[in-house]
Amino acid sequence: MKKTILYNNHIKLKANMIIFSGYHMPQQYISSIKEHLAVRHAVGIFDISHMGKIILQGNNVKRFIQYLTTNNILLIKSYQAQYSCIINYQGGIIDDLIIYQISDNKLLLIVNAINTEKNKKWINYHIKLYNLNNISLLDITDKYSIISIQGPKSINTIQKITNISLDQMPFYHFQIGSLAGIKNILISRTGYTGAVGFEIYIPNQYSNFIWNEILDIGHRFNIHPCGLSSRDSLRLEMGYRLYGNELSEKITPIEAGLSWITKFNKQFISRDLLKKQQTEGQHKRLIAFLINNEKKGFIPRNGHILKNNNNITIGTVTSGCYSPMLKKGIGLGFIENINFITSNSINYFIYINNRNIPIKIVKLPFIKV
Repeated sequence: MKKTILYNNHIKLKANMIIFSGYHMPQQYISSIKEHLAVRHAVGIFDISHMGKIILQGNNVKRFIQYLTTNNILLIKSYQAQYSCIINYQGGIIDDLIIYQISDNKLLLIVNAINTEKNKKWINYHIKLYNLNNISLLDITDKYSIISIQGPKSINTIQKITNISLDQMPFYHFQIGSLAGIKNILISRTGYTGAVGFEIYIPNQYSNFIWNEILDIGHRFNIHPCGLSSRDSLRLEMGYRLYGNELSEKITPIEAGLSWITKFNKQFISRDLLKKQQTEGQHKRLIAFLINNEKKGFIPRNGHILKNNNNITIGTVTSGCYSPMLKKGIGLGFIENINFITSNSINYFIYINNRNIPIKIVKLPFIKV
């Protein structure tokens, strides 16, 4: 199992460490609920250095990645980023990722840690398939750390130690400047929490220094180091999909509710298959739901069964947790047949501890921040 460069800092902070995507990662420090609320009301800091980091560069690199992904990369310019999916020939999602355009001929791909090698193999296969000798792939995962600063006070926490005007940076943009006296640091206005926040890309030799600098400054803003548990509940409140739960090679972006990053006005792998799926509409659907207010103590979990009022199984929960903001259980799940959710007269349930617990299907996100 691998360790991030910040591992010893997590140990000093008495984090509960678990194995996640092949890395020793902090699950929580003191309380996942306190960490969650810190991000919603103040500021939290995350180590997400396990994420895969791949540099793709060469002439026409954007046209190349355009064919492998569902979103339209030609819509962004240098110093902008885009959320997208790498797709397979069956329409399934190899990975969801963020693409940073460093320049016209240089892209930074941030991928899920568990999929890094799979992504590299897929990309290299197509480079060779089309004899694109001018395009190169460089894996910099083990050379850089990523620190995520999230919450309404994230700007206050790091603005005094950077020459980048953070309040002027639009969502899904980035700049390269100095941070805590270290030059050439990439700071992006991105995050997996829905809160105001930034992700900082740091050469490993400076990671511990910058982590501690941010914690020191953040104390006046009630900063909390945050682990995977709060990261998961934060992303779920926003309805953000998680690879391995709502996303996989057997799930299409149409089924996962990601039509908004599936652009049919361009050519890409499985375009026609996905267009047909969207047009015909006969596919499983991702839904969001709340536990009935009166049923306290029942928390949805991955694998729980969804039923209708005829006690017929209609789907399965993919993600669930207790929402500290709503103070109730929330979840995502797939309904296998759209006909199950076309009638307003149908009641829905989740099967927990041998009981059918009422749920309410709602629109995402669960909360507004």
